[in-house]
Amino acid sequence: MTRLRTDVACCPTDDGMVLLDERDGRYWQLNATGATVLQALLDGAGLEQIADRLSVTRPVPRGRAAADVTALLEHLTRCGLVVDGP
Repeated sequence: MTRLRTDVACCPTDDGMVLLDERDGRYWQLNATGATVLQALLDGAGLEQIADRLSVTRPVPRGRAAADVTALLEHLTRCGLVVDGP
């Protein structure tokens, strides 16, 4: 299961979500779709399940939704904002 690192804080905003990496003080802003994807990951949804939801609720083909969800998760992982585990 994907979770935020313990030293990353998140706060929903009117148009998405802001993440604060408390190690270095950097802020990361997610738009509404990015926030939806991250929240679904944190809630335990799988990549395929999230892509299915996006392709129904957003004007995006299923394949593109799957690629975008994967890319966002990879980026958040590379930046050290999320980790896998309990």
